[in-house]
Parts: sequence; structure tokens; C-alpha cells
Amino acid sequence: MMHTPSLTRAVAVLAGALMLSACQTFSPDGGMNVAANVADQELHKDVIAIRTRDDAASAQARVQHLLKRPLTADTAVQIALLNNRGLQAAYNELGIAEAAMVAESLPPNPKISISRIASAADIEIERKIVANILSLATLPARAEIAQDRFHQAQLRAAGETTRVAAEARHSYYRAVASRQLAGLLAEAQTAAANAAKLATRLGESGALNKLNQAREQVFYAEVTAQLASAHQRAASARERLIQVMGLWGNDLAFKLPAALPALPSRQRSWPTVERDALLRRIDIQIARIEIETLAKSLGLSQATRFINVLELGGIDKTTRPADAASDRQRGVEVELQVPLFDFGETRLRAAEQTYMQAVNRLAEKAINIRSQARDAYRSYRSSYDIAAHYQREVLPLRKIISDEMMLRYGAMQVDVFALLAESRQRIAANTSAIEAQRNFWLASTDLSVAIIGGGAAASSEETSAMTKPATGNASGH
Repeated sequence: MMHTPSLTRAVAVLAGALMLSACQTFSPDGGMNVAANVADQELHKDVIAIRTRDDAASAQARVQHLLKRPLTADTAVQIALLNNRGLQAAYNELGIAEAAMVAESLPPNPKISISRIASAADIEIERKIVANILSLATLPARAEIAQDRFHQAQLRAAGETTRVAAEARHSYYRAVASRQLAGLLAEAQTAAANAAKLATRLGESGALNKLNQAREQVFYAEVTAQLASAHQRAASARERLIQVMGLWGNDLAFKLPAALPALPSRQRSWPTVERDALLRRIDIQIARIEIETLAKSLGLSQATRFINVLELGGIDKTTRPADAASDRQRGVEVELQVPLFDFGETRLRAAEQTYMQAVNRLAEKAINIRSQARDAYRSYRSSYDIAAHYQREVLPLRKIISDEMMLRYGAMQVDVFALLAESRQRIAANTSAIEAQRNFWLASTDLSVAIIGGGAAASSEETSAMTKPATGNASGH
């Protein structure tokens, strides 16, 4: 037994210094600063972690104010960021990660044991305080690693924020486009109903044969079925938007605009799209921190590879003979696990391979991000060109044709069925134009996702779920 009280005091001083240098405290905002900065700088929106009744009341009041006017894409995103409960759950994960960081920065609790052994001759009382010296020695390094892990959790919360924002924009554009397409089909149904009634009257008078009557009737029947499907898709798209915004009850009565936003006057030029994606993507920032953290962990594994358990105990032992004064003894006990079979090589090898795995995954992610950014920008450019082509070329030409057909119909140069056939073709062109406009706004959202992150971007060239009205010549002329 070693009687070294000075060693015990030195260990106590060392432990106190380590505790002061490594201990972390809870941040005032619960670690929300990273998510708030990303929301402000990249999305130009506000976020809040709802943790009190006042927070909930403030968020709800803001949502109610935004719902008073017809929704825009920006207001839909802001409502989702304030009201989406899945996003709030992600912020709760951030709070859990902060608690883990603080816990990891605290020194290990010492163990205290008291034993009493009595015999006919003696009474022996032993008091022991045991502290894990290895945990104390590595406390600053472990605290630094825990802080890196917490920063990763902050970035994951920011990534979830951008994901919810992108999902809200996607859902908004799909909901408005579906509503606009349903309105167009309602116009097509009205025209088809008029044509079918006229065909029936002409058939009854003998002025129209059965073939042409059937053509007009089947066109009306097809458009009616398409309109019913369009209403169902519009309702489903609206429900998806409701889910993302976290609405229910009386809040469901919000208004959507009748049409998508107009195309911007010109498309964005982004020559540095790949570089910006590598610098701003949240997921690649998380991967970089992972590599730094693993590097620190690897260094820690190398430093402690031969020590698995090292504990220092302060012992106070009192022996009291039954018929004499007590004899008090003090000392220090060191417990060391001898690396007789496991020399730490397995832990070191696993740490090295885990580190290289993270490096290779980061390299793969960087390649994939470059590709995603290029593809998203190409989709953005092409969808803008297609939508602008419909706005500048197709729709104006269709209007000219429609106007000329009306003039010829007034001069009795064409019959009503040629006029109705042209009306159907104009509706089909407008349908394609709306879909192209919707695809552009989806591609614009996907480009932002490719640059800053926020989940897998949806394809902006999605095929339309709506079957366009027949454009064939139904009159046989």
C-alpha cells in the first residue's frame, strides 16, 4: 500500500483544471443559431423552436396572419417553417444532441465505497474513492469531439429546415397548377357540352350524320371524365400542401391563386454552380465535420491504445481492535488492465478504416453534388426555355388562329364544328403551357435544393398526370 497523499492532491488539482477547461453549458437558443442563419440567408425566412406556450402562441398568431391573404409560394414556405411538426421534432433532436454534448464534457463521477468487517478481535472499516483517470485525462479531447458532433446536429437541423422549405414550394406549385388545369378543363367541358347539344339538334333535323354526332358526344364524355380526375388531383395536391404547412381545422379554408406566377423576365446565369454547391451544401459540411471528428477520434485511439481501464482510488482504511485504539491507514490504489491479449490493434485498425471510409464517402459525395448541380441547372434552363417558348410563340399563334377562325365563322366561311375543333386545340396548347410553367417553377426549386441542400430534388421534367383533351377533328370536315 502506497501512502502518497501528495499524489492524491495532485490528481484532485488536475481533475479540477480539466473540469474547468472542458465543461460545456447549454446555449441560450438551444443551438438554433445555425438553422436560423441558413433560413435567413438562404431562404429569407424565419424559424422558431417551439419550446414554451409563448413560442406556440407567437407562431400560431403569425400563421393566422399569413393565412388571411391568398397564399404565395413564399408565404406557404414561411407557414411550413413555423407550423410543421416534423420540423419541430427535428429541433427537438437538436436539443437532445446539445444535452449529449454537455454530458460528454462533464468529468466522470467518482465512485465511493465503504466496507466494514468485524471479527471477534478486530473491526475493520475501509473507505474508498475511485476516479477514472483515463476519462479525466482524455476529457478535453472527448469534449471537443462532442462539440463537433453537436455542430453536425445543428447542420442536420438546418438541412431539415431547407428540406421542409423545398417540399412546401413543390407542393404549392403542384397545387396551384392542378387548380389552374382543372379550370381549363372546366372551360373545355362547357365547350364540349355546347357542341354535343348542337350535334344532337342537328342530328334530329337530319343535318348531321350519326358519325359526327358520336364524335361530339364522345369528346364531351372524355372531357367530363378528365375534369373529374383533374378535380381529384387538385384536391390531393391541396391536401399535400396542407400536410407540409401543418394545418387543420378552420385553417383549411385558405385561398390559392387561380394561376401560377408569371415567368421571370430572364433566367438566372450561374457559371459557378458547381463551386457554389460544394461551398454551400449542408450535407457536405456535415461530411467534412465527420472526417475532422474521426481524425480526432483516431488520434485519441492511438494515444490510449494500450490502456483500456485506468482508475485511481483514494483509500482510507481504519483498523480498530476490539480492545484498543483504532489504527488509521491511508494510501492510493491504481488499477490497470494489462494488455496481455488485446494490445489495442483491433481498435486502431477499425478507427483507421472508419476514417478512410468517411474520406471516400466525402469524395463520392463531392462528385455527386457537382453532377446534381449541373443537372439541376440544365433542367432549370431547359424548362425556362420551354415555358417561355409557349408564352412567346405557341399561345400567341394559337390566339391568332382562334381570332381568324372567329372572323371566318362570322363570314360563314367555316362551320361551327371547325370552330369547336380549333377551340379544343387551343385548350390543349394552354394545358401544355401551364404544365411547362409548373415544371419551370419546380426546376427552380430543385436548383436551390442542389445548391444548398434539403433532400432529394424531384424531377422538374415530370410527366403530366393529366390526359389532355382530344385534338382530333371531331366533325369530319
